[in-house]
Amino acid sequence: MTAKRFNTGFSLVELVIVIIILGLLAATALPRLLSVTDDAEDATVEGVAGGFATAVGLVRSQWELDGRPMDNGGPNLATVNLDGVLVAVDPNKGYPTGGENDNNSNSSALTAEDCRQVFIRILQSSPKITTSFDGNNNQSFSENNYYATTGSSNGQNTCLYYLVQTIKNRGGAPTGTGIGNGFEYLPLTGQVSVFSNNQ
Repeated sequence: MTAKRFNTGFSLVELVIVIIILGLLAATALPRLLSVTDDAEDATVEGVAGGFATAVGLVRSQWELDGRPMDNGGPNLATVNLDGVLVAVDPNKGYPTGGENDNNSNSSALTAEDCRQVFIRILQSSPKITTSFDGNNNQSFSENNYYATTGSSNGQNTCLYYLVQTIKNRGGAPTGTGIGNGFEYLPLTGQVSVFSNNQ
């Protein structure tokens, strides 16, 4: 006598239970996976801002070591030599305010180009940066990592550095710290603060 074998598969109840478990796992993992891009953008900005803040401190220290030079490049222009790179500094405070070709390195005369010059002069191998806003996914704008412009905080001129990835789809250039991810630099005090506005 041969025994009959019955081929049994999963019952409908077992399949429904497996589908429910997979659905619960997907529901808890999906929000975490969706925020990976936002987390990466935040980490990028925080890393660059940390390096920038350190470099600002190094420039200020060099200014102190040089005996607080005032107007050593002409009227209203003070510079510091940071590893062979001339950086314009505020003649009264010693914080970076631009490049060596500035006519005025006072923090009150700050321009977007000054902010760009500070960025590329104090950061070794700095990320690509522009002062021309050309959003809406424009390829040439998207090739840059950061967009630099000026702002104002408590009556002080500031440099605003935006991560291009977080502002490139806007119709107009951002102003202030309420849009995009980036950091703000106050050349009167040397303060660097990160802002994040993940949509």
